[in-house]
Amino acid sequence: MIQQSIVSQYVKPSLTRKLFNMAKQLDDVIDFTLGDPDVPTPKPIQNAGCEAILAGNTRYSQNAGLLPLRQRISNYYNKKENLLYNPDNEIIVTVGAMEGLFLTLLSIINPGDEVIIPAPYYVNYVQMVYLCHGKPVIIDNSDAEELSFNVEDIAKAVTDKTKAIIINTPANPSAKLISWEKLQGIAEIAIKNNLAVISDEVYKCLIYDDIQFKSIVTIDGMRERTVLINSLSKEFCMTGWRIGYALAPKEIVETMTKLQENVCACAPLPSQYAAIEALSGKDYSSEMKNIFRKRRDVLVQGISQIKGLSCNTPEATFYLMVNIFQTGMTSEEFAIKLLQNARVATVPGITYGKSCDKYIRIAFTLDEEKIREGIARINNFMETL
Repeated sequence: MIQQSIVSQYVKPSLTRKLFNMAKQLDDVIDFTLGDPDVPTPKPIQNAGCEAILAGNTRYSQNAGLLPLRQRISNYYNKKENLLYNPDNEIIVTVGAMEGLFLTLLSIINPGDEVIIPAPYYVNYVQMVYLCHGKPVIIDNSDAEELSFNVEDIAKAVTDKTKAIIINTPANPSAKLISWEKLQGIAEIAIKNNLAVISDEVYKCLIYDDIQFKSIVTIDGMRERTVLINSLSKEFCMTGWRIGYALAPKEIVETMTKLQENVCACAPLPSQYAAIEALSGKDYSSEMKNIFRKRRDVLVQGISQIKGLSCNTPEATFYLMVNIFQTGMTSEEFAIKLLQNARVATVPGITYGKSCDKYIRIAFTLDEEKIREGIARINNFMETL
């Protein structure tokens, strides 16, 4: 038998996928597990991808991605956020944001280096650090602000082995933005200790109620030590197209590009042509955002009326964290019983950190009819407890 690597022993399937897979074995399930929007990719973007295929654009691109696409990304950030990145050497197109995160970590950490990850956290951050032979340091304080973290805990976690901090704003699963004060605090720590910051911003396209987004990269001294990660998956409903990108200092992008050559060569070429259309400046996102805002309101209203459950209105994303503390169950126990008895699939909060064990996460990526049915089933389930 071939002996498995030590890294492979650390990396485990997530509870998100566990519940998703369990749901697939049952009939008539309302599946709230995955952050995979059911809203179709806008037609002009679909057409751009199809036209690329018909025109024979099905081969390789430069490792860093098509230059016209990198120019579009550069223009997009200049226009929307007044940030200037050179398309020649400060932008790389990746196979989704996930590969962008992985290549970033692979570029900056050595075996044994530590990466600080504040909870609640996207589960794959931890797995990716392990894949790069690093050590994830989870900041998970149950006394911190609800579904958030204390900057002081990050400062205390820094050692001579710390190399980077990963932040996610707006955040999966909390659906909250990291406050400007906390971003300033993290920036202070990063500058003082010469740390890199990886800022995952894939959900900034889904911020509600006129809340303003601010990126840590705009703080003095942070552009040269920050890697911005983004994706077309959420903003343009293109999860399956597998297109993401990173904006970073030249030396980081150059390293990521070398690594990409050996990981996957380049992002899919038809998808890159579709991305050029997506980032053309046309408004492809407002309708999608309105759909999710309406779903959010339906879900929050419904869950708030169920005895024994509570929730706060999400500031962003398409996730709702539901407090199940009054049931006396762990999040995994609750999620499994809810699936088995009510045919509703959710994600146990423990997936995102120990302090989240009193929550389940619901992704409102289904139409309103299914959301209402899911609420009714959850209500019936709670009445049996």
